[in-house]
Parts: sequence; structure tokens; C-alpha cells
Amino acid sequence: MNLKDYIATIKDFPKEGILFRDITPLMADGAAYKEATDRFVEFAKQVNADVIVGPESRGFIFGCPVSYALEIGFVPVRKPGKLPRETVSYAYDLEYGSNELHIHKDGIKEGQRVLIIDDLLATGGTIEATVSLVRELGGVVAGCGFLIELEDLNGRDKLKDIEILALMKY
Repeated sequence: MNLKDYIATIKDFPKEGILFRDITPLMADGAAYKEATDRFVEFAKQVNADVIVGPESRGFIFGCPVSYALEIGFVPVRKPGKLPRETVSYAYDLEYGSNELHIHKDGIKEGQRVLIIDDLLATGGTIEATVSLVRELGGVVAGCGFLIELEDLNGRDKLKDIEILALMKY
């Protein structure tokens, strides 16, 4: 199945000059969504993941069904003020702004093999922040899986020693 057939490209969203890759048509098609999820499940098995971590919010869309399929935990990484218990945080820049991410301080156990799943690898700011949070808690980043990689933005450069799966590249 060619997953690119299920991605819409929206010009000048969220601001002028951006080509936004809309994943909602893929999510709306059961067979395409299952295919993408199954590919992430196979990657999680390959890297021997103990737990899945997903950055807010689209990392939840693919990370949760992978976690469910493998019967392993899912740990959310969220924006400030969204997690109720003690957290650790990391501030970073995006391709069009800045952000801060948090993870529960007890979300990852020392030595756990973590697969981080998100919808998009662009400049790498979000994933770099997520990797830093996992490592700060003692987790081992076993891999990173993305639905889409925007190759011209070089986000992969921030993940030099990490195994990466990108289901589609633009």
C-alpha cells in the first residue's frame, strides 16, 4: 500500500511558505491507518521496545495503537500544564516557533528500551526534546518512528545514534 496516497498537502498552512502534510485522510481510512500502525508495530518488535513514548498530540495517534498491539505501556509527552504529577521538562525551537515539553518524572524506568513514535520529523526540535527527556529519566532510546520525514529540513541530523523508521519521505 502506498501511504502517500492518503496524505493531503495543504499550501501555506499554518502560515505562508509552509507545505503542511495532512495525515487525517490516512487516519480516516481504516486499511491505511492499520497498515501504518502495523509497520510501527513491526519496528517496535525489531528494536525490542519495552515502552512507547509519543509527543503531543499526533504521537498519541500512532503510539497508542502500537502500545495496545504489543501489550506494552504508552507514556505521553505533553505541553506545559497538561500532566498532573511531577514532571521534567525541555524547551526547544520549532520550524515556526518555540515550545516546551514535559514527561512524568516516573514515566520511564531506568534502562527501559523506548520507541518514540510521532507523525512528523521536520527540523527535529520536538524529537530532540523527547529524546532528551527519555534519557534524563534513564531510558534507552531504542528507536524513533515517524509517519512522515521532511528530508530537506534535516531533522535526522539530531538523531545520529538512533535507529529511525520513516514510513514516508518528502
